[in-house]
Amino acid sequence: MSSTADRADARHRRQLTVAVRDALRELNIQLSLLNRRFGSRVELRDIDWTCLDLIDRHGPMTPTALARQAGLHPATLTGILDRLQKGGWIVRERDPESSDRRAVTLHAVRERNTELFQLFAGMNSRMDALCEHYSAAELEVIADFLRRTGAAGQESAEELTDANTS
Repeated sequence: MSSTADRADARHRRQLTVAVRDALRELNIQLSLLNRRFGSRVELRDIDWTCLDLIDRHGPMTPTALARQAGLHPATLTGILDRLQKGGWIVRERDPESSDRRAVTLHAVRERNTELFQLFAGMNSRMDALCEHYSAAELEVIADFLRRTGAAGQESAEELTDANTS
C-alpha cells in the first residue's frame, strides 16, 4: 500500500518540478521582454544592459573580468564598452599602478542610476507588493531558490562555453 502512495508522491513531485521549470521559462520570457523594452527607452542593447548591470553590481572591474563574467570575447566587448562610454553610462579609468599603459578599470556612472531606477519603478513596486504576501521565512526560501537557480544557470552557461572551446 505504501508503494502506491510513494509512487503518487513521486509523480506529484515530478509534476511540481515541471511546473517550476515552466514558471522559470515564462519568467525568463517576461524579463527578456521587460529588458528589451527598458533597453529601447535608454538606447541600450540587451548585451549592453547586461554589461552595464554587471559593472554596476560588481564593479569597478577590468574589461577582462567583465568579459569573463558576461561570457564574451574581449574583441566583442570593445564595441559594447564604446557604446556604454559614448552613452555616458560608464567611464574607463587608466590604472596608474599598472606597467601596461592600456590597462583600464571600468566604472559605472552612478549619477545615471536615477534614470534606471525610474524606469524600473513599476516593476520594483510590483515586486514589493508581491513580497508582502510572503512571510520572512518564505522569502528566505524564495531568495535561496533564486540564488541556486542563478548558480545553476551560470554553471550551465559555462558548460556550453567549455563545449564550444573543446
